[in-house]
Amino acid sequence: MPRINVVGTSCSGKTTLARELARRLGLPYVEFDALFWGSDWTPVAPEVFRARLAAALDGQDWVADGGYASVRDITWARADTVVWLDFPMPTVLWRWARRTVVRIRSQDEFWPGTGNRESVGNALRRGGLLWWILRTHHRRRRTMRAAILERPELRWIRLRSPAEADAWLAGVRPSSPAATTGARAPVNER
Repeated sequence: MPRINVVGTSCSGKTTLARELARRLGLPYVEFDALFWGSDWTPVAPEVFRARLAAALDGQDWVADGGYASVRDITWARADTVVWLDFPMPTVLWRWARRTVVRIRSQDEFWPGTGNRESVGNALRRGGLLWWILRTHHRRRRTMRAAILERPELRWIRLRSPAEADAWLAGVRPSSPAATTGARAPVNER
């Protein structure tokens, strides 16, 4: 059975795609952020995060949402496929803005029991998600391109736009090549 890691910059749509992929394939879904964040937007200790993630990925098959470099050794040692949402910065920023407004209005808790909710202050603070996206988007693209070359044993599916991601996902079924035999999207560089 597949073990799929969905990666991409923050606000690229990893969670949405990973949840739907897990649903379509009938696989357990693992969200890295839910394992990483404690209450009041405080990260758990690194050893706690690593232990939580190792336990969550111990299953036979799964779809995991997250690209934390600090635990890539755990994730990619177990994964067989990496789906990379490599969207342009304007797309990511639009998604960040739309998602942030919706979450500020709804005040839904991110992960039950944490008390973590979106606020204007949190959304715009220095060091917040917007700044993280602006600081890491281009660097993450470089590191992922390098990872493709360094990890040829993994199946890489690189999706460059929401439309491409939607089209790919529409073709995924439990018995589809993308789910079981490693169909790849082109990995060519621009």
